[in-house]
Amino acid sequence: MSETELRGGNTVGAARIGDVVHKRAAPWTPTVHAVLRHLEAAGFDGAPRAHGFDAEGREMVTYLPGEVIGDRVPWPDWAFADKTLTQVGQWLRRLHDLTEDFRPPEGATWFAGGEMRPGMVVGHQDAAPYNAVMDGDRLAGFFDWDTSGPSSREFDLAFSALSWVPLYSPGAAHHLGFHHPEDRSRRLHLLLDAYGYTGDRATFGTVVVQRARRQSEVIRQMAASGDPAATALLPVADNLARSATEVESLPADFWHG
Repeated sequence: MSETELRGGNTVGAARIGDVVHKRAAPWTPTVHAVLRHLEAAGFDGAPRAHGFDAEGREMVTYLPGEVIGDRVPWPDWAFADKTLTQVGQWLRRLHDLTEDFRPPEGATWFAGGEMRPGMVVGHQDAAPYNAVMDGDRLAGFFDWDTSGPSSREFDLAFSALSWVPLYSPGAAHHLGFHHPEDRSRRLHLLLDAYGYTGDRATFGTVVVQRARRQSEVIRQMAASGDPAATALLPVADNLARSATEVESLPADFWHG
């Protein structure tokens, strides 16, 4: 059966063979597969199913059928639709609720390190529009779980807020197709309400700033070490740094709605 190269997301080397995606494995892949199997056992249908490794040592996960952004700019209308935003909040809440009791296998390795501790969940860590799969106007799920790992709920939710509200710097958001910066506060609260977030929303704003800066730093550190994928993402790191400064300057009533 022939292979079809898959485009989209921020990783490379994925190919589809039938209904299975084959992608270069990493040291943390077995742990990610344990997460995916945990979600499958819980009946969560918004993630791929793990199927081990092929003869070449590549990981195998099911293909999520639907529309993806790929390399399109501007992003399609569904990336900025209220209905999609609501589904993202609901998807994240279910993911977090279902992984509160996840117990990693012995010797577990995560992309960003860390370990599961009481009160933590497994965050996707990159549940952004470019990793989403849409079935019409229904969010079918997210692919690219490589960077998933132990997280507070807020830290994972903050990254999705950056990309879905979006809370990117105005120039970057405009480039992607979002032309209504005055609507960001309403959209933020729509996302948080869909999640069922009960924490202090001004404090959540500080988490968004921290997450954007942390993500920017990680990309730059990886690029400095010679990682070619991270080097290609240096413009993303710059945008995240600018976005953090922009979010930090938002007035108090932005967070209280």
